[in-house]
Amino acid sequence: MARLLVVEDDESVRQLAARALQREGHQVEVACDGEEGLARIVQAGGDYDLVVSDIRMPVLDGIEMSHKAAARFPDIKIMLVTGYADQRERAAELEGVVVDVLLKPFTLASIRDVVAKNLARVRA
Repeated sequence: MARLLVVEDDESVRQLAARALQREGHQVEVACDGEEGLARIVQAGGDYDLVVSDIRMPVLDGIEMSHKAAARFPDIKIMLVTGYADQRERAAELEGVVVDVLLKPFTLASIRDVVAKNLARVRA
């Protein structure tokens, strides 16, 4: 079982991802934007096995949140999710922090599989 944080501004996508990951036995917390996500990361002392975050969100986007989280917790691992292919390039500068970028739309099976693959990689 892993401790995960899902950061997503679209409530239906956030709930879908959280439920899919909870069914795999993970402890899942959620945040509705990057600002809330960063606050949860700070409150937890960076103690998440993996943060799964959308890139494009109001207030603080996933890239900015990742930069700020990595500045405080250099070992944090983040998987980004986006519906915009051009956003993948923005994640390239966060190598070592961002472990993967999953494109939307995703299926329940695909998010479970990609999270499992990345958890195995970050725990190795």
